Amino acid sequence: MQGGKSTSAVEAAKEAAANVGASAWAGKEKTKAVVQETAAKVRAHDAAEKAAADARMHERVREVEAVKQDAMRHNAAAKEHANAAAHHPTPIALGTGAAARPHDGGYPTAASGAAGGRYTPN
Repeated sequence: MQGGKSTSAVEAAKEAAANVGASAWAGKEKTKAVVQETAAKVRAHDAAEKAAADARMHERVREVEAVKQDAMRHNAAAKEHANAAAHHPTPIALGTGAAARPHDGGYPTAASGAAGGRYTPN
């Protein structure tokens, strides 16, 4: 890595930045839910409408929090995946057989040994 930073430190910084973004988004959405439902409570004419508005607000806040937690779990999994890939690279095959050639997505290339640019299955 450039600058002497380890892969895990970079991935931890990426995760932290993504989590800050998820928290900021969730805070904005929660505030929006509170403001909208408070306005609905003010417009409500009876206690049942006010209770319904309050219930909607709490449900929206719970949904936003669940989305934020899911995003944070996803960010942590992405960091772990990147760290695992950095610490356990795919071994390089030795030899000249088909296993030794790099995966080319199924398209013939000069490096994959295709004769004359034609696809020749192994």
